[in-house]
Amino acid sequence: MNVMGKNSTSVRYAEVDRETAETSIHAVLDLDGGTRRDISTQVGFLDHLLQQLAFHGQFDLGLSVEGDLYIDDHHTVEDVGIVLGRAFREALQADPVERYASLHSPMDEALILVAVDISGRGVLTFECPFVRESIGALSTENIREFFRAFAAHSGVTLHIHRICGENDHHVAEAIFKGVGRALHSATRRAERRGPVSTKGKLD
Repeated sequence: MNVMGKNSTSVRYAEVDRETAETSIHAVLDLDGGTRRDISTQVGFLDHLLQQLAFHGQFDLGLSVEGDLYIDDHHTVEDVGIVLGRAFREALQADPVERYASLHSPMDEALILVAVDISGRGVLTFECPFVRESIGALSTENIREFFRAFAAHSGVTLHIHRICGENDHHVAEAIFKGVGRALHSATRRAERRGPVSTKGKLD
C-alpha cells in the first residue's frame, strides 16, 4: 500500500468487480465524495449499516450485489467485505494518509471503541458479543465476518470493542458509524513530510 511520498491531489477512487458462483458484486468508491450512496445488497439491515458507514465516513459508495440468499446471508456479507476492502486498498494508493484514528462511538445506550491503523497488514480484533442471532435478514455473527474480510483485503488493522449496550440494533449501528468516522480520519491526506512509519514503508 503506497502511503508515502509527496502530498498530491490525486483522485482517490476505485471501481471493483467480483463474480463467483455465490455472489456478483460491483462497487464504486470515492474517498473524497461524501454525498452519494447507492447501496443494494438485498439484505436490508446490511444496506442500512453500509449507508451509515459511508455517511459518517464521508465517502461516496455505490454497491450492487446479487447473492445466494436462498442459502443464507453469509456469502453475501463476507463478499461485500472483500470487495469494499479491495476498493479501499486501491483508492488509498495515491497519497500519504494520516494512518491512525481511534474514537468512542455512542448510539443511545450503546458505546463502541474503534481504532484504525492503515498499516498495510489486515488484522481484526472484534470483541462485540450480540444477544440476538439476527437483526432483520442479517445474521449478527456475520457482522464480524464482514469486518474480517474488509480488514484482510484493505490492509487495515481494525479494533472494534463493545463497551456497553443493551439493544443489538444500537450496537450494530454504533459499530458501523464508528468505523466510518475512524476511516474518515485515518484516510485524510497527511500534512507531515516523509514516511508515516519509522521503517520507511508499510507492510
